[in-house]
Amino acid sequence: QVQLVESGGGSVQPGGSLRLSCAASGSIFRIYAMGWYRQAPGKQRELVARITRGGSTNYADSVKGRFTISRDDAKNTLYLQMNSLKPEDTAVYYCNSAVGAPFDWGQGTQVTVSS
Repeated sequence: QVQLVESGGGSVQPGGSLRLSCAASGSIFRIYAMGWYRQAPGKQRELVARITRGGSTNYADSVKGRFTISRDDAKNTLYLQMNSLKPEDTAVYYCNSAVGAPFDWGQGTQVTVSS
């Protein structure tokens, strides 16, 4: 059973940066495309960044040019570098498989962007 633990969230002012981490309990990144998702209050969970097994990345239009997804296979850790944060980026952020059935969802990490 794969376990995913997200961390790195916090409260920042608009224009600030955060780096999120997702630690996986096994070596899954070479098997599965992985993604970062977010869920804002009253909204559905959405995929904002995706990285394939081969390392190709793509992003939702709302974060393109500001967010960067990466991974460290040796550490079984997925990252999301978030720059130029906006209030509309406020949400709980999760990592999970980007294809097929998801693994059990972790607790997520809260990101709040406010002045």
